Amino acid sequence: DKSAKPSRPSSSESNSHEGAAAGEVSALEEAFRKFAIHGDTRATGKEMHGKNWSKLCKDCHIIDGKNVTTTDVDIVFSKIKGKSVRTITFEQFKEALQELSKKRFKGKSDEEALQEIYKLIEGKGPGLTGVTKTIASPTVSRLTDTSKFTGSHKERFDASGKGKGRAGREDLVDNSGYVSGYKHAGTYDHKVQGNK
Repeated sequence: DKSAKPSRPSSSESNSHEGAAAGEVSALEEAFRKFAIHGDTRATGKEMHGKNWSKLCKDCHIIDGKNVTTTDVDIVFSKIKGKSVRTITFEQFKEALQELSKKRFKGKSDEEALQEIYKLIEGKGPGLTGVTKTIASPTVSRLTDTSKFTGSHKERFDASGKGKGRAGREDLVDNSGYVSGYKHAGTYDHKVQGNK
């Protein structure tokens, strides 16, 4: 029965990214959302800041240092976003990619270049590479080596150097009624019942 099939011409081939069902999030949009909320607890994933836009371009290797530089990425962002806003929407994001794809994949048709740039982004999320590298400078390591701590600070870490949290900072009061350090705490009931 052919009438059941929606008679949509093969728009899905020419535009595979819009061809996804409305409820479905394309791999591109998913990547957009992941980067849009990266590092921003209030973000909804609908708009993307310039900072996250350039992170996306770095992490997904759109910036290749030859055809596309960080400056290009910033210029495109400023050009696409509105005058008074600091973010771009997913639609504007696609426009921005179109701009960059021409630079990044010179010599390819606009459509091909765009597909290529989508491929770089799809399925990606913000990489945590190089977020904060711990520096092993002698000064810092001396300050953070818990085995060298003295006085009350020494009490705040166990033998492995793991912090004890609150227990290490406050004298937690033992309300059991026993003298601190009494070895047989909690054995009174056993003794009394045992003698009956």
